[in-house]
Amino acid sequence: MSLAAPPPIDPLVGTASGAYRDELVEVVRGRPGPAAAHRTRSFEFWADRDRVHLVHDLPADQIDNDLAGLLATELFAPGWLEGSELFERLLTGIVISSAVDPLTAWTLFYANTLDRLTAPVTGDVPEPHSGLAEGSLAGYAPVYAHARSLIDPGSMLELGSCFGFFSLLCAADRDVTASDLTPNTVRLLAQVAPRLGLSLGTLICDAARVPRPAASFDTVVALHLLEHLPPEHGLAVVREMQRLARRRVIVAVPYEDEPTAAYGHVRTFSADDLADLATDSGWRWQVHDHHGGWLVLDRP
Repeated sequence: MSLAAPPPIDPLVGTASGAYRDELVEVVRGRPGPAAAHRTRSFEFWADRDRVHLVHDLPADQIDNDLAGLLATELFAPGWLEGSELFERLLTGIVISSAVDPLTAWTLFYANTLDRLTAPVTGDVPEPHSGLAEGSLAGYAPVYAHARSLIDPGSMLELGSCFGFFSLLCAADRDVTASDLTPNTVRLLAQVAPRLGLSLGTLICDAARVPRPAASFDTVVALHLLEHLPPEHGLAVVREMQRLARRRVIVAVPYEDEPTAAYGHVRTFSADDLADLATDSGWRWQVHDHHGGWLVLDRP
């Protein structure tokens, strides 16, 4: 099922305790669906002329970013639903319906996610070579840990930060600015960070046009951003990162056989594709693999 794009998602607007409703979806916690609803392990869902309806009864300790993998595995990979717009609205609805008010729900979501990302790793860690692996916190944790090991001391800008998990992980011991194109996502991050005892700056901007002077940050990072952008835009982002960075630029991408539409991916990458981004950069650079592909550029 595919629906036209409605007005932007507002993650801080709820309709009632235990429910979320917008132009495309209605998500309710703890209320049984009709007999005709489709049922998966975690959800009941059905569609009418107006919207997709989803019912869940997920416990509080499951309200974290692994909801993305759960939605992808149970509803989108089998083909029941499709489209990144619908995916993002259902995830938002599950989070908001999990508490009495939206900000409390998102604080729970962030706290659970950061706890999972910093917990000791046990068992096998999935390689993010597919969208489903990328949607799991187990897949992201080694990406974030590796990125932190590559960051020079000093200030950091993250481009395309989305929810801002990586920026929050870094904010405890450095000056961090998180940026994203989506105003409501940035507004959410700015409101949740103080509730987590963390401080960071935020910017609303296109990653290829950042309203800051040249050499404003020691390190500029883009983690799993470029797969969302067409090639020309992606190259412009890398050049903007070079303009902004005093010392180092760090780019990470997943390796996929096909772009994962549920996550909004529009292209795939190989090591050679990353090298192409750096060949005419004028900076020292290296490409390596670690749970996906990495490009690191250092100012000469």
